[in-house]
Amino acid sequence: MSKPGKTGIARIIDAFGYSMKGFVAAWKFEAAFRQEVVLGLILIPVAFWLATTHVELILLISSIFWVWMAELANSSVEAVVDRTGSERHELSGRAKDIGSALVFTSLILLAVVWGIVAAHRFLP
Repeated sequence: MSKPGKTGIARIIDAFGYSMKGFVAAWKFEAAFRQEVVLGLILIPVAFWLATTHVELILLISSIFWVWMAELANSSVEAVVDRTGSERHELSGRAKDIGSALVFTSLILLAVVWGIVAAHRFLP
């Protein structure tokens, strides 16, 4: 059974609008997201200089997008947990910690990818 609502191009247009609202909310309310976007916007041009192959370029840029996606997921978890209530609860803390671990893991991935590509370019 499908959900009631718009279909086809109208649904796609609405989904695009919801996505833009999500980006705006993340930018407005999440300092970490703003920092990671600025970092990514600096690193993307560097990726074009650092990469020696198309595959390296794809890996460098995709690792930036993984950080952004992880931060968006973490921010959405935090918003839902915070909306539920301000009292401390083990599951709320666990959800936030796991979201934080997701972001941390994506940052490790970024560091590993960039480190390997840089080593490939600069070390014999």
